[in-house]
Amino acid sequence: MSVMEGIRRRGWRMVGRGKLEWFEDQLPAPPPGWVTVEVIACGVCHTDLSYLHDGVPTAAKGSLVLGHEIVGRVAGTDRVVVVPAVSPCGECAACKRGRRTACPKAQMPGNHHDGGFATHLNVPARWLCDVPAAARGADVWRYAAVADALTTPYQAVRRARLAAGEVAVVVGAGGVGGFLVEIAVALGATAIAVDVRPEPLARARARGALLAEEVGGREPKAVKQALAKALVDAGKEAEGWRIFECSGTPTGQTLAFGLLTRGASLSVVGYTAEPVPLRLSNLMALDAEAYGNWGCDPTLYPEALAMAAEGKIDLAGALQPFPLADAPSVLEAVHHRQLARRAVLVTP
Repeated sequence: MSVMEGIRRRGWRMVGRGKLEWFEDQLPAPPPGWVTVEVIACGVCHTDLSYLHDGVPTAAKGSLVLGHEIVGRVAGTDRVVVVPAVSPCGECAACKRGRRTACPKAQMPGNHHDGGFATHLNVPARWLCDVPAAARGADVWRYAAVADALTTPYQAVRRARLAAGEVAVVVGAGGVGGFLVEIAVALGATAIAVDVRPEPLARARARGALLAEEVGGREPKAVKQALAKALVDAGKEAEGWRIFECSGTPTGQTLAFGLLTRGASLSVVGYTAEPVPLRLSNLMALDAEAYGNWGCDPTLYPEALAMAAEGKIDLAGALQPFPLADAPSVLEAVHHRQLARRAVLVTP
């Protein structure tokens, strides 16, 4: 059977709130400009849990295969690729301005169309990121994390213009925030990790963070003073920080805004549906800036993939593989925060 005729696939569909159902069917042939990808592995992201458990609506209506952190093989070839978590159209006004992550026609697996919690899926071909032959060992499944967990913080760092010698303060050091700490260290910046849990802080410290601060129950002003003192004692700048909010919680976002210093920047990477009261005049008074970060421009994927392939990012220590067949129990464990490492579903 040719790829154009479609192939048999198996996997898990979200069929209701908190409900996954095993299915087998014929994958439709890819439309023009799309290709079929045989999934090697797909990471489990908290966005998947938002759709499955929290009632966050997907762009596609009805039952849907979740999963957007995908590494796989283009069907009928030996080409191994990372599938961008968000594929822009490349033709709209936003894309032509270089703001591809603001594309209104972008397509996201597991949101706009069936995703990677299955053996196969169809995806836009334009932005696929090739995995070099030298990096295609038995652990190629780890590159699923490049699709979102690594590239999203990579774009945040690039957009903040973080440079060697500058200070990067990461609020929420687990998952995406943990990778952001590693990216900052790899770029020669001074990384500060802030969290309410000791486990991600210990990992951040082991991966090169100058300071890992546990902040549960502390006011932003007290945390800011403690960080400033530690940085000054280490001969670093107490102003102009690059702050990255990765917790996706109201408390974390309030803290991140409260850490603004003169000339600082705040990148909002985490998401929460809950409103957060802020005094926006602080941006004016401190000549600071704040912006959101939605995914990653697919043109940056090769750079992030190279960092992982060169060992600058510790994927092995951050990820844990599970069989695709165990998806319901794995997503349940992630939902209840029972796993110490980021889960990746591997297709047999």
